[in-house]
Amino acid sequence: MSKGKLSTFLAWIVRMSLIKRWALMHSFREENVSEHSHQTAVIAHMLAVIKNRLYGGNVDAGQVAVLALYHEVSESKLQDLNSKTKYLNPEFTRQYKLIEHDAEKECLATLPVELRDDFKDLVIQTNVSSELKSIVKAADTLAAYIKANDELRFHNEEFKHVKEGLEPILLDYCERMPEVQYFMERFVPLCWATVDKLSGVDSEQEATDTKSSEQKPETRTH
Repeated sequence: MSKGKLSTFLAWIVRMSLIKRWALMHSFREENVSEHSHQTAVIAHMLAVIKNRLYGGNVDAGQVAVLALYHEVSESKLQDLNSKTKYLNPEFTRQYKLIEHDAEKECLATLPVELRDDFKDLVIQTNVSSELKSIVKAADTLAAYIKANDELRFHNEEFKHVKEGLEPILLDYCERMPEVQYFMERFVPLCWATVDKLSGVDSEQEATDTKSSEQKPETRTH
């Protein structure tokens, strides 16, 4: 097999770990785009599983997770832009979305031709179905909300307005997507807890599960 032409696709993805999020704000702990994409993928996968298991959904949770991994791929070319700036006014937003689309096409073009069909519906965001995109977007918002609360835990008032801005957005998601409400109630409150508290909660839950298992009546066969 011939080596063929070298591809820069993975090199651009790897460099996402060098792109700082929240660049205009002081952060107690810096976050890069690669970290954010991974966390968003985990949350998106969980939302899809919850949707399927509890609310009659029928989406591919694995596909949702992969979509979330690639949802910020344009930033490998453009870097991260503050959301306040990105949504400054409708015309600027429209123009920036076009620039993002062009950056996604550039990223896709760095792949060998024989692989592009497998990636075009992951990298090009306009190709993603509205149902799957809404799950990824909700996960993206949840990741930002968790980050804001984590910063506030260390009294970083820079993120106070971030939390306040995200709360009505998440309320809307909760009303439209019950899986988001479930996630907010079951998983989010402990995301900024201390290690000792987390360990205590896990121990208590394990003890409760063991007790409940022991109290189950035996099933008799005749």
